[in-house]
Amino acid sequence: MRYSVSVKLKKDFIEVDEDKIVIGIKAQPEKGKANEEIIKKIAKHFCVPKSAIRIVSGASSRKKIVEIK
Repeated sequence: MRYSVSVKLKKDFIEVDEDKIVIGIKAQPEKGKANEEIIKKIAKHFCVPKSAIRIVSGASSRKKIVEIK
């Protein structure tokens, strides 16, 4: 399943609505730390391993497409 993900900084939350996810992260967007936190939160929310989450596009953007296997 693919989701459109919007990222907000300096907040800690996750909201899922059909095929859209809005996620708040506290990690700074440097050296992949923010993407790691996003993958970790989505995996926890959907109860899947982190290896089942893949950022399809937008790795360096606040707008991402994420695939969950």
